[in-house]
Amino acid sequence: MSSAVLKSDPSAVVACTISRDVQIFDLLIEDMETALGESWGDLSFEDATAYLQQPEAQDLQFVTIALDHEDEDRIAQIAQIIRMAKESDIKVILVTEDVSPAALHQLLREGGDEFVPYPLPENELSNAIERVLTPPEQVIVETADKPDTLKPSSNRNGVVIPVHGMAGGVGATTFAINLAWELATVAKDETPRVCVLDLDFQFGTTSTYLDLPRRETVMEVLSDTESMDSESFMQALLPYEQKIHVMTAPTDMIPLDMFTPDDIGRVIETARDNFDYVIIDMPSSMVEWSQTVLEMAHIYFAMLEMDMRCAQNTLRLKRALQSEDLPFDKLRFVMNRAPGFTDLSGKSRVKRLAESLGISIDVMMPDGGKQITQTNDHGTPLAQALPKNALRKEIAKLAKSVHDVNQADEAAAQA
Repeated sequence: MSSAVLKSDPSAVVACTISRDVQIFDLLIEDMETALGESWGDLSFEDATAYLQQPEAQDLQFVTIALDHEDEDRIAQIAQIIRMAKESDIKVILVTEDVSPAALHQLLREGGDEFVPYPLPENELSNAIERVLTPPEQVIVETADKPDTLKPSSNRNGVVIPVHGMAGGVGATTFAINLAWELATVAKDETPRVCVLDLDFQFGTTSTYLDLPRRETVMEVLSDTESMDSESFMQALLPYEQKIHVMTAPTDMIPLDMFTPDDIGRVIETARDNFDYVIIDMPSSMVEWSQTVLEMAHIYFAMLEMDMRCAQNTLRLKRALQSEDLPFDKLRFVMNRAPGFTDLSGKSRVKRLAESLGISIDVMMPDGGKQITQTNDHGTPLAQALPKNALRKEIAKLAKSVHDVNQADEAAAQA
């Protein structure tokens, strides 16, 4: 951790741990000593309320509140401690073990600046301390060389298109990002407004594939969607070449079910108000708000490959949706790395797979080769780096088809 963010007086107490019993969190003690030496203290929840009202508390730069599932019955007390700390301009780091997403969500909304799971990952506490103590003027201004001139607009009625991989590594994120790019460039006049929402809060890679930084404001917006408006939503997005706007996954890995269906619904609805197309990169796992996304989707692309894991997961997903009477008919299955035009045996295998699963595989995407992975690592859409690649051409055709159907529907609605 950079020593520049800490006060130079070694005798000053610049931080405190606050917990029911800090001895329960022995790894936290070690990491606090590593980061701060002897410049920290420890308080119980009861003592913290009194201490934060004393003049000595003004010297604190941050507090680390540690709690586990046994502390959930005192969430109101902990929330009050957070509010008192924020009133004194003291940063708050939450260290939690087996705490419910609802409780964690509430504490973050009360003003928690950072969340770190316990047991603590290596160096994660030091990184969190550095992030909360870095003055705003020292933070790199994101996209300063690419000012975002896109303003909020509430007169849109965007088409919602989630992309869901039936297994890891099937190319769902590659497909989502490049579909977004092709939609954004499909028309020379009246260019559609397109945004990408990365809802894979743990392993989302849209930021990597477009070489964009992850933003702290994403977590701030998601943690308080009730007060979110179009302006705050737009501030959480990052532009890529002023053509697509991306809400990256949060900086830290967080539980997928930390946010409620209402939270996700508000985010998608706000995106629809401001964009013509809303591409959603979904996690492979199904969570409570997955139903919300499915119900709001106009078309739901499900990516799979010609292997057993995808076949089994597709069958399980089909059974789950149909058993809950959810709109399974919205799913459009996309076969990635599909057999070539002359590979008759491969096409026969795809046909047998579809028949055995009782689905229709509507879109066939060719294998783009090793160049696809290299282009993703460079953070560039295929249209810019590999315009003649077979995969890029098929995604472009699909984007034009989607846009043409949307245009026809809009014309029919206005007639």
